[in-house]
Amino acid sequence: QVQLVESGGGLVQAGGSLRLSCAASGRTFSSYAMGWFRQAPGKNREFVARHSKIGGSTQYADSVKGRFTISRDNAKNTLYLQMNSLKPEDTAVYYCAADTRPGGRYDSDRGYDYWGQGTQVTVSS
Repeated sequence: QVQLVESGGGLVQAGGSLRLSCAASGRTFSSYAMGWFRQAPGKNREFVARHSKIGGSTQYADSVKGRFTISRDNAKNTLYLQMNSLKPEDTAVYYCAADTRPGGRYDSDRGYDYWGQGTQVTVSS
């Protein structure tokens, strides 16, 4: 079992920055990959970024490459998403997710088996 709690969302102007955090508990944090997804009103949940459990390998959606950075601190059991140069189209509820059963697609929400409750990010123009 894994429990995930996101924090750090809020309201920011376009061009600004936010850092999201995801605190994990339960299963050993370093033993599974982690990802961030987001869901805007009226849209499906979409992949944002993924961080492997070891080696530091990361993947990003094209829409956030060069602006967002995913990182993790295994000593603190925490996943981060640094978001810079935010745009109004980044407005969404952001979710962190754990992939404890490798083999699924890294960019599909079906590849993750534990989810946080989400944190709202609103970017004003």
